[in-house]
Amino acid sequence: MHAENPWKTDDWFVSPWDYMDETIEGFALPEKVLIQDATLRDGEQQAHVVFREDDKVRIAESLAELGVQRLEAGWVTVSPHDEAAVRRIVKRNLGFKVFCPSRGVEEDIRRTLDCGVDGIRLTAPGSDLLRGVGLGWTREKAIGVLANGTRLARQLGAEHIQISIVDGTRTEMSSYLDMFATIVREGEVDSVVLTDTMGTLTPQAVAMATTKLRQATQRPVEAHFHNDYGFGVANAIQSVLAGAEVIHCTVNGIGERAGNTPLEETVLALRTLYGIDVGIDYGKLREVAKLVEELSGVPMLSNRGFVGDMAYHIESGMPVDEYRTISTKLGSDVANTASFAVHHRFVGSPEPYVVLGKMSGRGNVLWWADKLGIVLEKDEVSAVVAAVKERAYELGHSLDEAQFRQIVAEVRAKS
Repeated sequence: MHAENPWKTDDWFVSPWDYMDETIEGFALPEKVLIQDATLRDGEQQAHVVFREDDKVRIAESLAELGVQRLEAGWVTVSPHDEAAVRRIVKRNLGFKVFCPSRGVEEDIRRTLDCGVDGIRLTAPGSDLLRGVGLGWTREKAIGVLANGTRLARQLGAEHIQISIVDGTRTEMSSYLDMFATIVREGEVDSVVLTDTMGTLTPQAVAMATTKLRQATQRPVEAHFHNDYGFGVANAIQSVLAGAEVIHCTVNGIGERAGNTPLEETVLALRTLYGIDVGIDYGKLREVAKLVEELSGVPMLSNRGFVGDMAYHIESGMPVDEYRTISTKLGSDVANTASFAVHHRFVGSPEPYVVLGKMSGRGNVLWWADKLGIVLEKDEVSAVVAAVKERAYELGHSLDEAQFRQIVAEVRAKS
């Protein structure tokens, strides 16, 4: 399963505990894990997000360069602009399989497949509240709609047919499994999607549900999780460890309510913590994340892991001193994976940046002095450190190069 010492490479340094036999025993890993990116569909369902047609094509092109295997391109029936975007993406033949969701009704299925997509995901509500009260459907009607819809989709030439039961995870387990098993038995289904619409599954429940769904349907399971409790990454990985073969995710985790499983953390965790390579170009992760941030208007947290603007910023004196010392003795690459779990180069992020602020120490000052070609005497270093701390406290934020030069000048003027 793993190469020798997979926890420590030129690109990352994680815990060897992750790879101990006691840790990995019981995993039921699939032969391969695929990524189905849903940024253009579920991502756009985040409130206030609007992707124009050209935006969707730009994001699709960037995801093709990233190397995702599947793109969920949007609801064809939402608007003429969405349909046009799907058609343009299909026509460009970017190298991934194009999927679109659809209701199980004939008109929607025909319109979706007429766009030339490779796969279609048919959905129906599963919970008594959404299905029974919201739509007035019986459980039998939901099953019939999906079974009939899958047969029609196959007749119309669908290459891959997924089924998904919306809000199914808030139903009774035996009923949920029976719905899937019946649809598979009566319809044409290539894979089943474990969809946690409201983000309410725990990782332990995900493992159990993935296993049971595989057993009940004898079909590949795909993992689609929402992030309301912050479990998106954990749940997606837990599903894979129980045998799920496809992860549905979005760039930056954008999506309905609190969002979806974020692509970046998920693929990095799989690669570095579990030794599972999903076959993408990890060096383009930040580039794609920044593009989606720009076009969606949804800002990332500045300290978001690995791709945030400040993910590789350090300020506290001791970590900076360690980073600087290791850089001097063993080189910047070794220092990078000593001070950060993943090398900035591996994800396409800028190199580490040492901050001058209230938490700074001697290492920060010496790093900046070296950077600017300033030679400080020993007593000057201590004085500059004290002045940096005080100035940052007064201003309420970190300092820039001009302020550092000013402090050095002031310290020297007093000596």
